[in-house]
Amino acid sequence: MRASDAILGIGLLTLALGFTPAISFDGTRTPEGAAVSVPLPPASANLAPAGSTLGSATPLAAVPDPSLTPLTVPPGAALPPTPHEALRSGMQALREGRTDLALMDLQYAAEQGVPAAIWKLGRMYADGDGVRTDKARAYEYFRHLTRSFGSSMDTPNAGFVANALVALGLYHLDGIPGVLKADAAVAREMFREAASYYRDPEAQYYLGRLYLLGQGTAKDPVMAARWLALSANNGEHRAQALLGSMLFKGDQVSRAPALGLFWLTVAKEAAGPGESWISEMHASALAQANDREKALAHKYLTDWLKSRQ
Repeated sequence: MRASDAILGIGLLTLALGFTPAISFDGTRTPEGAAVSVPLPPASANLAPAGSTLGSATPLAAVPDPSLTPLTVPPGAALPPTPHEALRSGMQALREGRTDLALMDLQYAAEQGVPAAIWKLGRMYADGDGVRTDKARAYEYFRHLTRSFGSSMDTPNAGFVANALVALGLYHLDGIPGVLKADAAVAREMFREAASYYRDPEAQYYLGRLYLLGQGTAKDPVMAARWLALSANNGEHRAQALLGSMLFKGDQVSRAPALGLFWLTVAKEAAGPGESWISEMHASALAQANDREKALAHKYLTDWLKSRQ
């Protein structure tokens, strides 16, 4: 589950730059409570490594492209007059539990190049939503979407492309038995594409995790913290939890326990019922924090809530 609308709508970047304590990634120590700048790249920054062709060539061009399953419509089937009406009809059929009709309409819309239909079909097969879970087929739809609309950075299609890139990254990270070999380096490039060019918070979170764990890249806690901070500021509660834990413990970054406890508190409020690891990290930090750290974390939370009024 992503962060709730209440968390997504906040201005946490302003909070981090204005009244939060220092997060020092260069080994220096700044007294907690001081107003400092967090070393985050600007929102417009292109964080692809030097020499990367991402953004200047076809996205993911180096990744083998499986044969896409043709999107076909049964002969003589009655279809809505336009692809977008087929999309609407397919979505309505899904809500009514008429999966066969939904698939026919969505496949027609996808065949006619409607990004939302391609994305929805991918999600259906990825999640087993009304159909048998089929990761290989989901991969095909997501891959088709990114290759067909991968230059749609500032269009209504951008969200679909970013979501598809994240899904593809996860498939490459874990692999698909008998179909796709796990490759964390390829996953990293997909997350980077979505995180940098589309500024997707979920991709930023996964990219930060890869740098934190050293998967598909050299372990780099500074880069991990930067990506996690971007994601946290953009409302991704899992990034808020990881960043909060790093800061509270001083885990490979300078320790800022009150700020860490603040982030963990925000993350806990947005966590879903299946994310007990966030609640456990928050409870552990709360039990270890002294009265001053708790008071300062409460101040950050109060100031943040006031900034939203």
